This record gives sequence, structure tokens and C-alpha cells, in this order.
Amino acid sequence: MNADKRPTAEATTRAVRVRDAIPAAWGNVEVDTWTGLTTAYCLHRGATLIVRGLRTAPDLRHEYQLAAMNEQLGIQTVWLPSRPQLAATSSTVARAYRSAQSARPSLNAEE
Repeated sequence: MNADKRPTAEATTRAVRVRDAIPAAWGNVEVDTWTGLTTAYCLHRGATLIVRGLRTAPDLRHEYQLAAMNEQLGIQTVWLPSRPQLAATSSTVARAYRSAQSARPSLNAEE
């Protein structure tokens, strides 16, 4: 986990939310939580590939370094670019938006 990140929910809660969002037809998709290096987790599970999302050029520079290290450990990386309209969206932006929405008085509230 990135030490600079401050999740709004515990890992198990987030995993349940992700699992609930996955279509039932995707029976071969698993959601799990772990601590430590992702490559160690992949090797433990027998995975040889990581799929990671990219939003911006700075993401690519960072992800390229991770991919090079992971490859040395036997794990390949595949990158999927975000939709252009979502490139500026990050977990920090999403949390700020959610916080602003919850702080905003309801338009339907009785006064």
C-alpha cells in the first residue's frame, strides 16, 4: 500500500465493494487483499501477469520502473490506458468530491 494514501475504508470492505461491482458472468475474476509486495503475492498465487491502469504520462514513467523491477522477478505487466475523460480522475479527487457532496446541504431537506 502506498504510505501516502489514506483509504476511507478497510481493505476487506473495499474488496467486498469491488467484488459486488463485478458482473456475475465474470466467474473467473477473483478479488483479494494482501500486504507486502505485489510480485510476492503474484508468485505465491502462481500468477505471471499484472494488469495495471495508466492515466497520464507521469503514471507511465512510474509504472515503467515498477514493470522493469517486476519483470526481473518473473512477473510481466500489461498496461491499460484510461478513457481520456477519466484521465484526471484519481482516488484523491474522488474522495474530495465525495466529501464535498456529503458536506453539501440536501436540496430536498426540509427547513
